[in-house]
Formats: sequence, structure tokens, C-alpha cells
Amino acid sequence: MSDLQKAWAKNRLSAMPLETFDEREEEGEETGTVSELPEHVDDDSSSASSASSTGTVIPSPSQNLFARPQGIPRGRTLQPIPWITYFERELFLRDEDSPTSPTIHAYLTSPVDKGPLFVMHHGGGASGLSFAVVGDEIRKRLPAAGILSLDARGHGSTTIPEGEDLDWRLETLAADLLSAIVATEKEMKWAQLPSIILVGHSMGGAVVTELAKSGKLGNALLGYAVLDVVEGSAIDALQHMQTYLSTRPTGFPSVESGIEWHTRSRTIRSSISARTSVPSLLRFDEQPGDARPWKWRTDLGATQPYWENWFVGLSKKFLEARGAKLLMLAGTDRLDTELTIGQMQGKYALQVFPEAGHFIHEDMPEKTAVSLVDFHRRNDRSAMVLPPKVSDLLRQGKRV
Repeated sequence: MSDLQKAWAKNRLSAMPLETFDEREEEGEETGTVSELPEHVDDDSSSASSASSTGTVIPSPSQNLFARPQGIPRGRTLQPIPWITYFERELFLRDEDSPTSPTIHAYLTSPVDKGPLFVMHHGGGASGLSFAVVGDEIRKRLPAAGILSLDARGHGSTTIPEGEDLDWRLETLAADLLSAIVATEKEMKWAQLPSIILVGHSMGGAVVTELAKSGKLGNALLGYAVLDVVEGSAIDALQHMQTYLSTRPTGFPSVESGIEWHTRSRTIRSSISARTSVPSLLRFDEQPGDARPWKWRTDLGATQPYWENWFVGLSKKFLEARGAKLLMLAGTDRLDTELTIGQMQGKYALQVFPEAGHFIHEDMPEKTAVSLVDFHRRNDRSAMVLPPKVSDLLRQGKRV
């Protein structure tokens, strides 16, 4: 290139406007949507949770989509988001009267005044932080609501006494859930239990249904919601579980690489969800010569003997348990015959999100939150205005 051509090119380039980096475009291309982070102060302490799949959330124009709390950097980052961004405290709950009981780790944001308590139970392999983002979305729409989300035994930071065998039977998991609710009431010194809505995903859906069917929560139970688990399709899917587990990496070089794998494989499409949930799925286990010291906390393969126990009879229990019922699915093809008939008879509310994958609440936290808040409002007994009793009217001297 001649000196004249170089000079021309230099002048030409200097006259061109520079293209500025637009983080919104980058984030949008990666996830298809951008969720607003809750406006809490960041913290270096951490914990986090579960896995998502697919879905496109179209936010309303009035939302400030790109606001971030202080301390969380902009741009395409793999930095974990700490649990304190979403919850006010963590609890370690134990039944002191039972020496074999686990120490249940849970995350809590307390209800305000007479607000309801959404009690969340995650699916197999996940943790309590699976519901972190959707819990925050619930409180944006219902500020008085409380969120209690626990780690099941063998998951997250819940531990069992040394020497005890892991017991993943459905009855045991349901007993753990009840114990966590009662222990939280005692720990927080509540005068009584608030109105409770149980929410369970996959395995957790079977657990909350089991607890609802038992009637042990009494009048405190307002209703229960089951996310993307149906007896027939769940049992059919179990034969493919080992194939799925064999395709997962056995470990990761770092937490950030674990987050990257989840987003790159589109297991979790939302980077916010991945940064929140993935860290609590991993534990550091350094061995000489091991380039991937971050291993899965939960050995899902070890739960195989319990898979049928979780799901056999689920549809019948879901329909028969007392309380309002909500079933949220990623597709109507998941409905089995019993639930199809029940839906036609109006025995429960059905919400379908065809854009979502199996992890509905992480794929579409805003829409899931809207459905759960609407479910509460439709069944909120405290909002009911009952007619006056005839005896009261007569005492007041009124004609009846």
C-alpha cells in the first residue's frame, strides 16, 4: 500500500463513528431475555442452586430491565451471585428430639403481617436456590409474602449425622419438609404458622403432594403447586436418566467453568439463573492430578432405587389431597389420563408454558411468579368477606 493510500485509509477510519458496546444486546443474544436483578447489596459470601432449560420471557416495557445491585459487574460475566441477594437469612434446622434427623439448611425471607409463606422444594440434584429468582419475583408482586426454600437431604448444605445412610424415600423427604416448616416457626418465634402454599418441582412436586395428602399442616395449608411432573411421563422418563447422567461432566476446573457449561449447553439459558444456582450444586474435592476438582454435590445415580417410589401414585394423590391445586407444565403432552380427566372436571388449575423446558421456574421466573401470586389471590381466605350471622343481626335488633 502506498503512502498516499495509507493516509487516505487513516483519515477514512478516523472519520467513522466508533461502535459502542451494548451490554443489552450481548445479554439478549445469549439468553433471549434479561431479568432484573433484585436491588440488594452484594456480598462476597455465597451459596447458590439448581438448573434450568429453555424459555423466553418478554418483560413489560415499564420495568427497569438493566438495573443491577451494587457490586455485581456489568457485561458477560461468570461471577456467582450470592444467596443474600435474594433471601434475608439462612437457617440450619434440626429436630433435637431425633438424633438421626438431618440438619436441614434453608433460605428464608419472612412474611410480613398476614402475608402468605411460599414453601419451596426443589427437584433431584438441585438445591434451595433453585427458587431464588422466582421467589424474588413473587415478592415484587406480593411484598408481604415470605419465601422458605430448603435443601433436601443429600443436596446443597443439608447434612445427616455421621454414620447414617442417606434415605431418599418419599415419606422421609415429606417428613423433612414438615420438620423444616415447624422448626422455622419455632426459630422465628411466630405466634402461629402463616398461610402456606407448597411449591414443588419434579421430585419436589411429589414431596409437597405427599405432605399435602397427609393433612399434617391442617388449616395452615392454603394450597399446593406442582411444577412439571406428572406420574406417567415421569416414570417413562426414568429409563433415560442414566443416559442423561452419563453425558454430564464428572467435574469442572472452577465454579465459573461449571456456570459456563450450564449456559453453553443450554441447560440454563439465563446467565442470571446460572450464576445464582450453579455454585451450590458443586463442592471442592481436590485430588492429586485432578484437573476438575469441583464435583457434583449430589450423586443422582445413587437415588435410582427411589425413583419409582417418588412418582408411583402421584396423580391420584395430587387430585385427592385437600387444598387448592395448581399444576404447571411445559407442555400438555405431559398430562396423563387421570390428570386429563381431573382437569376437565375442574379439580385443579392448569398453567402451560410451551416456551419453557423442564425447569419452568428458572426458565421463566417472572411468568411463574405471576401464576403463583394469582393462585394465592384466588384462594386467599383472609380476603373473603363472609355474610353476618343471623344470631348477630338479631342481637343488634335488625330485622332478618
